[in-house]
Amino acid sequence: MTTIASFDARLTRVPLTRPWAADVTSVGVVATHVVRSDGTEGWGFSWTPQIGAEAVLALLQHDIPAFAVGRSAAPAELWPELWRHLHEAGGGGLTTIAIAGLDLALWDAAARSAGASVSTTIGRRRESVRSYGSGINLHYELDDLLAQARRWVDAGFGAVKMKVGSPDLARDVERVAAVREVVGPDRALMVDANQRWDLDRATTAVEALAAYGIAWVEEPLRADDLAGHIELARRLRSGSAVPIALGENVHTRYRFDDFIRSGAAQVVQPNIVRVGGITPFLEIAGDAVTAGADLHPHLLPELSGQLALVLPQEVLVEDIEDAAFGALGALEGPSPVAIVDGTLTEVPHEGLGLRFTHPEGP
Repeated sequence: MTTIASFDARLTRVPLTRPWAADVTSVGVVATHVVRSDGTEGWGFSWTPQIGAEAVLALLQHDIPAFAVGRSAAPAELWPELWRHLHEAGGGGLTTIAIAGLDLALWDAAARSAGASVSTTIGRRRESVRSYGSGINLHYELDDLLAQARRWVDAGFGAVKMKVGSPDLARDVERVAAVREVVGPDRALMVDANQRWDLDRATTAVEALAAYGIAWVEEPLRADDLAGHIELARRLRSGSAVPIALGENVHTRYRFDDFIRSGAAQVVQPNIVRVGGITPFLEIAGDAVTAGADLHPHLLPELSGQLALVLPQEVLVEDIEDAAFGALGALEGPSPVAIVDGTLTEVPHEGLGLRFTHPEGP
């Protein structure tokens, strides 16, 4: 049996070209490195934009290697054992974000040992996948928002997503109407409220925005409010029928199952790092197929784009403007994916093709 011989992790912060808010000017990346007993090396990462990077690093430097070294290097074998071990510190959140750092490195090592990419190792089902333009833009002035929308159109995206959730609903309506005018009637337009509404406000807002052909409303309520989402879905079915999307702040396969089976969400958006890596992500994607729910991964196109190529269902990959690791100069080599005319393809590489520069610190 091939085992884990050593594992280490280092934190760096990657400056953002386009800040996500006044106090969000960089994102935290914990670069990880595993060595297997057969000598194969693998590289992965954990990620959290602002909060908890040091806590994730602590788990990756102490609790995780203390448990994992000497155990199986097969991700599917190790993952459930490691999750049960860390469960005392929480079933999801910091623990699953940290587990992803090892899981990704193990998948990278497995593919590198075969001289192939991770998508080839798993089994690629398609050669390209559609991407959509996305922006963290609620704080933008209207002219800046419309300029961004025009850039998405010029870049060939067939779908775009914008932020809503202003204190004044009239501002959201004005902005959504203006973006719809720019992107035209044939592009999908999604809106993301980032948990800013309560149930009644969400009902009113979605009904008002539905007139502009909304493809989904994302995180309309507090992310863990299952009962609220069930009721909102019931109200929307009898009214606007706009699908509810969520998942970037859902951390386990079991919680995704709660939202899918209850009818609370029609679109699920797992973040591959936040759910614990490739191993649970593939399980969540399989569950979505079985339940008939749509799945579109959250962020990290260099990673989620590779996994989108192996899934049984077709998905959209999110591409936030000026936030890709390659564009930010965070990678040692070229990006493992390319997005041209709204279509993502892989660039030839081994493993995940994601090794970060200057992992020793900011």
